[in-house]
Amino acid sequence: MQDDSGFYGPLQYSLGWTWVGLALLALVVGWYAFVFFNTRKPTVPAASPRFTPPSDIDALKEAYLQRIDAVAADADSGRLTARASHQELSLLLRKFVRDVTGVDAPRMTLAELHRHPLPPAAEAVARIYPGEFGAEPLPSVAHSAETARQAVRLWN
Repeated sequence: MQDDSGFYGPLQYSLGWTWVGLALLALVVGWYAFVFFNTRKPTVPAASPRFTPPSDIDALKEAYLQRIDAVAADADSGRLTARASHQELSLLLRKFVRDVTGVDAPRMTLAELHRHPLPPAAEAVARIYPGEFGAEPLPSVAHSAETARQAVRLWN
């Protein structure tokens, strides 16, 4: 065997050393992440603005009464369907409650309104509900508009 020159190819590392290297790399990255996240100043959520009740509730009532009258007039002239009119009346009543109390009533369900201490608003919305979601024939828009007007007028 004289052709054997004595050259041997490089030896391969064990697969265990690869895993040890990756574990050390993960440990260093984890340490930097730990230090970074634990030395940051905590973020303080912005304080929500405090609700201030309107100073002139009579003017607010008058504005909403005019808007209710406008919806009733649109329903009488045929510009709004009966269902759309009932939905608009309910939304106006809920917006009035929000503007007077600061409670986000336009986003509340009827059950949430009943659980909240707003019984006049909950009762008025409950009386308008059949016109919004009930089956045909729908209640008259004039009756629902009067319900909304009464709720706004009697608000104290």
